[in-house]
Amino acid sequence: MNPVIQSKLPTVGTTIFAVMSGLATQYSAVNLGQGFPDFPMNEELHGLVAKAMRDGYNQYAPMPGWRPLCESIAEKVEYLYGAKLNPETEITITPGGTYGLYSALTAILHPGDEVVVFEPAYDSYIPNIEINGGVAVRIPLVYPDYHIDWGLVKQSITDKTRAIMINSPHNPTGSVISEKDISELRSVVKDKNIFIISDEVYEHLIFDGIPHQSILRYPDLLERSFVSFSFGKVYNCTGWKLGYCIAPAALMKEFRKVHQFNVFSCFTPTQVALAEFLKNKEAYTSLSAFMQGKRDHFISLMKQTRFSLQSSYGSYFICGTYERISDEPDKDFAIRLTKEYGVATIPVSAFYQNGKDDKVLRFCFSKKEQTLEAAVEKLARV
Repeated sequence: MNPVIQSKLPTVGTTIFAVMSGLATQYSAVNLGQGFPDFPMNEELHGLVAKAMRDGYNQYAPMPGWRPLCESIAEKVEYLYGAKLNPETEITITPGGTYGLYSALTAILHPGDEVVVFEPAYDSYIPNIEINGGVAVRIPLVYPDYHIDWGLVKQSITDKTRAIMINSPHNPTGSVISEKDISELRSVVKDKNIFIISDEVYEHLIFDGIPHQSILRYPDLLERSFVSFSFGKVYNCTGWKLGYCIAPAALMKEFRKVHQFNVFSCFTPTQVALAEFLKNKEAYTSLSAFMQGKRDHFISLMKQTRFSLQSSYGSYFICGTYERISDEPDKDFAIRLTKEYGVATIPVSAFYQNGKDDKVLRFCFSKKEQTLEAAVEKLARV
């Protein structure tokens, strides 16, 4: 008799990203689905990685991360948000932002603990909670602008609530958290044993002059938070899978207990390169304008189509409805769009555990102008 796995994630299958990217390849479609750039990364950063490898930085980095990189991150955080961090005890380099979220959840959750999650939610959140024995308390963002209903949040808090997960700029909708949201969050967690897990991988991709309301700005919130970031999203090198997590020393101590037995350390040459590259403030402060230009170009192009775009204030993404075209379920429509018209998108129902379908697709505009123009030329025929 062969052993049989009792799945810890019995309802999880192949992600919609893999499905749609597979279809994009099969039908030679323009891929506006999965969130990755198709343009070159910064040549200076590329050169710094090559130099680090030539200079012999090819062995294990320390478990918490390359110390000069942690110091550069601390300098950046103080410059942007006014927070003074200890680079030795409050910053850990991770293999991507998603890993940071997973490790934080693993560090704090015990069976039966509840975690408040806002839907539509990035697809790793709920599986990461459930595999750690937690229970996801799902709260829908209010359609169509996807704002948080804080009254509903307060009604959902119980003695079992262990954490609240937030994501701003938000994937998939492009919505962002406001100062009012921060005030409401503060009132929810005050005097309660509730952690905050903040996904801020798009921190530098926020538009229209809106300030990023990072948890790092608020000492009373930071003291109970794990905040996850991504170099891949910031510097258009998603395949590097490199990021970092910030948390107070006591929380980071528990985070590192998980980290040291999971991956131990991350790719050294990129850490050495980024320690130097982060000193160039203009390289990250200019990113919002760069990506906003792509958003605005895509919005302008899409006026040729019958899709209705919603607002996007950050990230790689903008959502759009197709009510003037079809009443099909969004997944069926997205698949047909790929097969018949040659453009791959992501149906937003995939970001809801119950498949809530508002007839909305997510488009990635982090692409070359030629890619966006080729996609819209096809979409205009729909």
